[in-house]
Amino acid sequence: MAEPRPFVWEYVPQPIPREAFRVTGGTALHGTVTVAGAKNAALKLLAAAVLTGERCRLTNVPEIEDVRAMSDTLRDIGVVVDHPQPNTYEISAGDVDWLFVPLEAAAKMRSSFMLLGPLLTRFGEVIISNPCGDRIGRRPVDLHVDAMRALGADITYRYGYYYAKAPGRLRGATVTFPFVSVMGTENAMLAATLADGHTVIHPAAQEPEVDDLIDFLNKMGADVQRTSPDTIEVEGRKRLRGADHRVVPDRIEAGTFAIAAAMTGGRVTLESARCDHLDALVQVLGSMGVVVDCGRDTLTVDATEVGPGQYRPTAIETAPYPGLATDLQPPTSVLLTQASGRSTIHEAIFEDRLEWMIELRKMGAAIELPDAHHAIVDGPTSLAGADVEISDLRAGASLILAALAASGTSTIHGGHHVRRGYENIEAKFLDLGANIERVQEEDSVTPP
Repeated sequence: MAEPRPFVWEYVPQPIPREAFRVTGGTALHGTVTVAGAKNAALKLLAAAVLTGERCRLTNVPEIEDVRAMSDTLRDIGVVVDHPQPNTYEISAGDVDWLFVPLEAAAKMRSSFMLLGPLLTRFGEVIISNPCGDRIGRRPVDLHVDAMRALGADITYRYGYYYAKAPGRLRGATVTFPFVSVMGTENAMLAATLADGHTVIHPAAQEPEVDDLIDFLNKMGADVQRTSPDTIEVEGRKRLRGADHRVVPDRIEAGTFAIAAAMTGGRVTLESARCDHLDALVQVLGSMGVVVDCGRDTLTVDATEVGPGQYRPTAIETAPYPGLATDLQPPTSVLLTQASGRSTIHEAIFEDRLEWMIELRKMGAAIELPDAHHAIVDGPTSLAGADVEISDLRAGASLILAALAASGTSTIHGGHHVRRGYENIEAKFLDLGANIERVQEEDSVTPP
């Protein structure tokens, strides 16, 4: 396999303009929000489109930075990616002339590693950088690499890059993970679609975004079936065809806005929200006394009668789906500051995901952190405006929620993180009556 182009080794990270959110709190949110397509589905669907040379059309794609970064990465390797209208992408991977995913892509988003499976299984080789991502704990890609090796790939690691080859076609096999991995499941599934023979993946992630990917792959002519809740089986095909697909709604965005209504004592209806995808969160909200009404494709939170300061304390623990999503732990933790009593948090997925709570303390939250995986929250707390710093995407959205409920004005630095996963978040909050603006900061941040 050819070595990467020489200039790659002299990669110099380009500074990213920093943004901040300025929020004046104390206003109850009221109105309706339309939930965007799921970030965690759209990125994997873009990667899956590389499995065929025919055109794929994706709609309801969120207009977020991670999607733009993935699109740019695909273009860099020779894939034609068109963006004919908002929330619509058309992908044609007839010619992929450079099977190399560089450090630049990995520095922008971890999901660039999702190209390992589709490029390897279709073209027989790929060089791909070790990925980066939010600072929320170790997320090693060993599971992905081991899955490819189980399917017959030859993979070596040198100078921060994985060099992967598939002698002939990949071969169907049993892929056994030591624990549930969403991206590991998806990468193995993508690779298996064009492998020779039958593949069994266990334990397989059960997230709705994984099932959305399965739906898309089957539209492309793949044979992928969830044969039990934690088992996915794939019968390999020699080729796949193009397909059209609408991205499933973003359950994390839906949960964020649902909690925003509860935090501010307002009433918000979420359209294009799948309550069946939010069962764990709805149960937590119900246990706290938050009024939630689930419709067919809507979710309404009404905190106008039972609101902040009146909620019951509770204990939450993150877990793979159908448990409470780790991405929903930060906003849920903010809500616990408005419960009357002591609540506990067990972050069971990532060991650094609670560090952002140091910033929440600056706003007056009474939080103890006995260790990296546990927090104790005493409430209710009258939050106050403060200058705080965003450390990752979900923490950023959560600090916005805190600022919306706080007295006075908060400046939330590092707002560029939020653009990675939320489409026009400040515009949606403005429509609900919030006092929020996005401002440019004088300095910039340099990616890894």
